[in-house]
Amino acid sequence: MKRPPILDPRRVPLDPSDLERAPALPSHLLTVDAVRGRFLNPKPWRPEFVEDAYRSEDLPPRPAAVLVALLDRPAGVTMLLTLRSEALLKHSGQVAFPGGRVDGTDAGAVETALRETREEIGIDPSAIEVLGEMPQYRTGTGYLVTPVVALLDPALELAGLRLEPAEVAEVFEVPLSFLMDPGNHQRRLFSWRQDDAEHQRSFYTMPWRPDPTREQEYFIWGATAAMLRNFYRFLAAK
Repeated sequence: MKRPPILDPRRVPLDPSDLERAPALPSHLLTVDAVRGRFLNPKPWRPEFVEDAYRSEDLPPRPAAVLVALLDRPAGVTMLLTLRSEALLKHSGQVAFPGGRVDGTDAGAVETALRETREEIGIDPSAIEVLGEMPQYRTGTGYLVTPVVALLDPALELAGLRLEPAEVAEVFEVPLSFLMDPGNHQRRLFSWRQDDAEHQRSFYTMPWRPDPTREQEYFIWGATAAMLRNFYRFLAAK
């Protein structure tokens, strides 16, 4: 069954059954050393999301990779995200990790994530310390995405990055403490009628405002929010 796309996730109502909230991660789990240590000594865990096949065709998924990039800032660890160009045919104007499809010359997901990050936002691989990979996630548009978690050189300044304007409109940072707090995760319920039956799809959003007194908002949702939710589960495992 081909399901309708969500054209405006902001207008999708909150899921009324979403009453329980997992606890926010404590600060000692959100340090660079703690994240590095978790990859060196992972705990048993299970990803909450592995696919979003609401529009997938019956074709083999195309391999892709993204860089889940962390920065150790004086005020705390942040995560680097991008705002996709409005000119793109797919995922235009959405918040996303830097990344893209695997090329035939790439040795694997890590090389893809590093190459795409350099091409999209100008960060050289020499400024990136790869920590490890997260479970693959299949998107509704037919990609099998490997999230590659990494640390960026803390001396890196966003104002000095060279963005590829055809792909990336903006790059910004979000506090890891915000993203790893389920109190900031909104579960929404998309409903539609098809073949004389009611159907529903649940998904997460994580709207973030850099300044609560202003209207500017970065609306994180879709595959990016799902992979962030998995990252929360990974760090929260005991």
